[in-house]
Amino acid sequence: MGMATVELTFPLVPRRRLVGLSFGAMQSARRGAGSDVAGSRPYLPGDDIDTIDWNASARLSSARASDEFIVWERYAEEAPRVVIVCDRRPEMALYPTGLPWLSKPEAMRATVDLIANSTIRARGFVGYLDCADDEPFWRPPRSQASFWEVREGRMQEGEFQAPADNVTRAFDHLEQVPSRVPAGSFVFVLSDFLVSPSEHTWASALARQWDVVPVVIQDPVWEQSFPDVSSVVIPLADPANGRIGYVRLTAAEATERRLANECRREQLKTDFEAIGLEPVEVATSDHEEIVQAFLEWAEGREYRWARGW
Repeated sequence: MGMATVELTFPLVPRRRLVGLSFGAMQSARRGAGSDVAGSRPYLPGDDIDTIDWNASARLSSARASDEFIVWERYAEEAPRVVIVCDRRPEMALYPTGLPWLSKPEAMRATVDLIANSTIRARGFVGYLDCADDEPFWRPPRSQASFWEVREGRMQEGEFQAPADNVTRAFDHLEQVPSRVPAGSFVFVLSDFLVSPSEHTWASALARQWDVVPVVIQDPVWEQSFPDVSSVVIPLADPANGRIGYVRLTAAEATERRLANECRREQLKTDFEAIGLEPVEVATSDHEEIVQAFLEWAEGREYRWARGW
């Protein structure tokens, strides 16, 4: 039995408490109406009686031999802002459905749906950006209706013809619209990261206090590893033109590709860790497996929150 549709979401766990829009479902640095306790203070006229800490009030009243009341202060709840950046290089769409490779466009669409549904469930605002055309295709975080136009149009029909540096261009564009992407905004970057932005680009994004999350979409068999196919003819795509060719590799060549792919994957993890990024790995287009990957990411952040990291 698969997960119910309503369960196909994950919690948007931020790096730090946010200052943003009110009435959402995330914890803020501001005091206000929320669920998490920020501290306590003496009762003031007009305070909600439901915020009184009766145990602390009783202890203080006993110590002072007078009626004293203490109220809880809570962190306000914020509406998360989320921007989804999609890498639409031609290499992201090399392999159509039916070949023994991950269909990255399908995995990307499933991931975009998950992030959008999770944002909406958190009463947030979701935006979208890609640089596949001459001008960035940019829809800032706002109404749900605006995003669903992106989902039904751009995500279904958009071309994969972006230049190699399109993710860097996307960050450059976001820096030009700071009011749309304030500090604390989530920026989910969906790419295989076989062409990755420079360390300077990542550092600049983090300096703006964006909550950047790389979503690594790679084939687990052919890009993160490589099977022993020395005895069979296999289809491979030419990244330059997308054409499928058939080749026969020796055992040594297959081993060389496996070691290179595994080394590249570990180096990417090391690079992200070095700059404080926490990637999500997507190796499938199956919705339930993708949501599981994001749940593990969220649990990791919650664990670090609990440990005070």
